[in-house]
Amino acid sequence: MLSRRLALGLTAAATLGLCARPSRCFSAAPPAAAAAAPAMPAFPKPPGTARILLTGDVMLGRGVDQILPHHCDPVLYEACVRDARAYVRLATDANGPLPADRPAAYPWGVALNDMQDKAPDARIINLETAVTTNDEPWPSKGINYRMHPGNVATITAAGVDVCALANNHVLDWEEEGLLETLDTLHGAGLLTAGAGRDLAEAEAPAVVPLPPSAAVDPASGAAQPGRLLVWAIGHGSSGVFDSWAAGQRRPGVALADLSPAGVAHVAQLVARHKRPGDIALVSVHWGSNWGFEVPKEHRRFAHALSDEAGVDVVHGHSSHHAKGAEVYKGRLLLYGCGDLISDYEGIMNYEIESHYPPEMYRDDVGVLWYADVSTADGRLRQLTMTPTRLKHLSLHHPEPADWQYISRTLDRECRKLGGSRGVGAVPGSGSLMLQLDEGAEAGGRREE
Repeated sequence: MLSRRLALGLTAAATLGLCARPSRCFSAAPPAAAAAAPAMPAFPKPPGTARILLTGDVMLGRGVDQILPHHCDPVLYEACVRDARAYVRLATDANGPLPADRPAAYPWGVALNDMQDKAPDARIINLETAVTTNDEPWPSKGINYRMHPGNVATITAAGVDVCALANNHVLDWEEEGLLETLDTLHGAGLLTAGAGRDLAEAEAPAVVPLPPSAAVDPASGAAQPGRLLVWAIGHGSSGVFDSWAAGQRRPGVALADLSPAGVAHVAQLVARHKRPGDIALVSVHWGSNWGFEVPKEHRRFAHALSDEAGVDVVHGHSSHHAKGAEVYKGRLLLYGCGDLISDYEGIMNYEIESHYPPEMYRDDVGVLWYADVSTADGRLRQLTMTPTRLKHLSLHHPEPADWQYISRTLDRECRKLGGSRGVGAVPGSGSLMLQLDEGAEAGGRREE
């Protein structure tokens, strides 16, 4: 993924950390907002809903791995960078030294309190790294992410339920690395979706039990058990190789087929498992790293999943910056949740910044997406978004300029996609809320 980011942005000298230039997106001074963050108010969820936390890319490998309690051999095989510690140096050159005390939960920063405050019933991340000490990289790939298995506590510290793995980095360290990733995550009690020891495991849903209070029988009003079913698929437009496809006896990932046949296949998977009170979610790694425009074939596929496959939520990711949310016939379609945690801090992206204003694409400003979804009909009842700012390789509260950027961007992009009147700030909370259209639940124009 990062080869497109670094091809014009790093030199051999930067590999040694000798001439790193801080990004214009960062300020050397610590943000006042982070020092005096207001106490977060409670966010009650609507009755009969499950609150699902969704994130974009959580990239705990490479530079982030090097600052955690355990770390892999820092050797890299990139064209410009040969040592993962160079990414740590870029971050410290941009924003100063990291704190000496960095426990396993360190990268999550202020997100931990936000998650505690909003109390999601399920937490889903796109884990974009292998979790392995295997030293054999996938040949000729160029960018290879891995996190030491000893750092799995970084994932569990955030209360993550499901790691979506159908992305373009989970096989960076060969099949052996994927198998160790699965063993490590499962051994820590984490569920996975989108990758497996064979095709059956890769296509099996991760099943998260929902609290009885989230599911209410429409007839009696009594609480009933429900489940969140999570499938994950990866598309070639994000850099997932066809050769990574899981087979009958071959480890790999579940690939996304955006054709009508692919929709029908997802429909079969959903029908096999979904029952009343369940919410079906498909997590898709697709699209380019940059750009707000959603390809027509992506919208067509997402609409078809909703109309024909029984899917209630589409959880898209791959773009380094957050895109908008669409509400289609009452259902939530996210096309690009954006980066959340990465080691991109301090990287000057010359390729992007030579064509676009630097404030247009901000991969350092992330979003925690909280979707309140009805267990009765799968419709979105409320969407709350908490912006974050990556600094010192940890999540902070955004500064005023960051807040203006992300609120303006999300408002513009959500309006373009439809089903809402944009976003509005929740006073005193540090969060945004999608302003649903009154008619959003009743209709929506399908992409043809």
